[in-house]
Amino acid sequence: MNKLVWLLNRLRAMGAAEVAQRVRSALHTRMQGWGIGTAQRPPAPDLGRFGQAWLTPLPQMPAPDAYRAAAERILAGRHDVFALHDAPLGMPPAWNRDPKTGTLAPLLFGKRLNYRDEAVVGDIKYLWEPNRHLAITKLAQAYHVSGEQRYADGVQTLLESWFSQCPYPLGPNWTSALELGIRLLNWSCCWQLLGGADGALFQSESGRAFRQRWLDSIYQHCDFIAGYFSRHSSANNHLFGELMGLHVAALTWPCWPVSAHWLALSTRELECEALAQTWPDGVNREQAIYYQHSVADIMLICCLLGRANGLPRSPAFMDRLEKMLEFIAALMDVSGNMPMIGDADDALLVHWSCQPDWHPYRSLLASGAVLFGRADFKAKAGVFDDKSLWLLGTAGRDAFDALGSAVPAAPTRSFPDGGYYVLGEQFDSAREVRLVADAGPLGYLSIAAHGHADALALTLSVGGMPILIDPGTYAYHTQGKWRDYFRGTSAHNTVRVDGQDQSESGGNFLWLRKANTRVLSWHSDAERDSLCAEHDGYVRLSDPVLHCRKTEYDKRSATIIVEDALLCCQEHELEWHWHFSPESVLSLVGNTLLVTAPTCQLTVTLPPGAEGARVVAGSDTPPLGWISRSYDAKVAAPCLVWRENIVGTTRRTTVFQIKVGSFQTTDANTRELS
Repeated sequence: MNKLVWLLNRLRAMGAAEVAQRVRSALHTRMQGWGIGTAQRPPAPDLGRFGQAWLTPLPQMPAPDAYRAAAERILAGRHDVFALHDAPLGMPPAWNRDPKTGTLAPLLFGKRLNYRDEAVVGDIKYLWEPNRHLAITKLAQAYHVSGEQRYADGVQTLLESWFSQCPYPLGPNWTSALELGIRLLNWSCCWQLLGGADGALFQSESGRAFRQRWLDSIYQHCDFIAGYFSRHSSANNHLFGELMGLHVAALTWPCWPVSAHWLALSTRELECEALAQTWPDGVNREQAIYYQHSVADIMLICCLLGRANGLPRSPAFMDRLEKMLEFIAALMDVSGNMPMIGDADDALLVHWSCQPDWHPYRSLLASGAVLFGRADFKAKAGVFDDKSLWLLGTAGRDAFDALGSAVPAAPTRSFPDGGYYVLGEQFDSAREVRLVADAGPLGYLSIAAHGHADALALTLSVGGMPILIDPGTYAYHTQGKWRDYFRGTSAHNTVRVDGQDQSESGGNFLWLRKANTRVLSWHSDAERDSLCAEHDGYVRLSDPVLHCRKTEYDKRSATIIVEDALLCCQEHELEWHWHFSPESVLSLVGNTLLVTAPTCQLTVTLPPGAEGARVVAGSDTPPLGWISRSYDAKVAAPCLVWRENIVGTTRRTTVFQIKVGSFQTTDANTRELS
């Protein structure tokens, strides 16, 4: 019944054109399931046609031992997979087994396998992650920096075992075209790091046979992706990643007549999707900060590989990438923290860096500093990291150093297309106050797959420490209770009405009725910043409720004033939630909350009607008071919550008085240090 309900909900999100396309795709799948139209026998490749690496020559790293140590763990069969650390997957692993639950997925025709069914495949995110073959690239990096053949031999062992265990087109690794696209990217990086088509690994007779088997699988991957693009309501970052995989493969291995078609198609559509999936102000339309990173990373690698093969990206493409990096720089606090708005799964296209303090957003800004000659990006990045060195080489590092050491430019404060606004002062200093207000849409396209029900929510960082937080994501396909909580309204710093989310969920990656936001005013001057916006998510109730929130930051008194107006006629239950970082200590006395963190103290004055306010941390039933800073991991974090029954239009004001400084926090006492 649950599957039937999901299917009906999914149909509700489709238009007539999408239904027709999915019928055609289902017929295509049925035919391939019968063995008609598959790529079981790939054509012979032209071994005189191979593309260039993204960089020539590929760089040597200043700390090669870190890459050798990472490769040694892989050779010993030890892997990190999300919340599993040093998991003994084996050498080679059982590629069709979920390392979290131990479930072994069947080798059925991949496109007919229900990867959403935990009983069949386990946790599909955990199964897919090792099959993206990031470990293979890591072995190739170790080979490149050391020249030790056993690392290259490890690549061959892993790939040969994968070809045997995951025959085309069977099993869970032949279901999602996005997974194939990311695997192709890692194969391309690995191929070039091993020396390309003429690398030492391919010199022997057995090596040439292995190369042929690899090329056959590459062709099958490309043919699969080209036949199963994510279209219509699914044409989000999945489509972008699929196009990337096909594009990278067509550039790296232009070995078949159809490669020219794959290259032309992927080039054209990458250009279109770069503009379609990101607002002109640089906010990715998924309305999810981590996917901002993922899409920018896709654009970066396509830019570099295209440039190396005589196919530079258009000015519009590059302008949109630069705008995306400007948005990242605007939201990042002085310590490098980003608000965890929308979905995040910690996924990386390639595990380029072995640096223990490597930072994905700062890395993008470091690469962007070189690409666009932006000293302000350099200042936000801080250092030229290993990933940027792998991608841009020593010439890139020299260009980064030559940009000088200017302080970061004043951040862009408003992103009216994406709906985010930055309030505060003394940005990028030890005394910065950075308040991010969300007045954007729920997500992208009709399903808004990675958006959260967080309209008019706020996050606050003071002195480089998150204080008011977005709790993150935690779960995707499994653990439905937690998936619903972390993307629901009660997990965000906004108001919930009648115990319902602002938007109505129809599945793990599907929203049915969506809250629409509208910005009424935005103002910023030397004395104050002010945003007034509203959303209509609760207009769907029998007695419609319109939520309007005015958020003001007074720079003279370091005070945040949040005025919530709930416009309605009848009786409703309202809930306010304010989520704080786990480093904060909360003390509630009457209608006054004292919040102490290492960088500040907040005195929060609650409005009349909040007499029943309480602090909750780590509640399972119902879920409340958690933060998930990485996928499938959560810890308790304090949440201030109160409920109030109202009749008719009601206005409530919450005041946050900020005192910036250094404080010592314990559960027993709080002492100001400076």
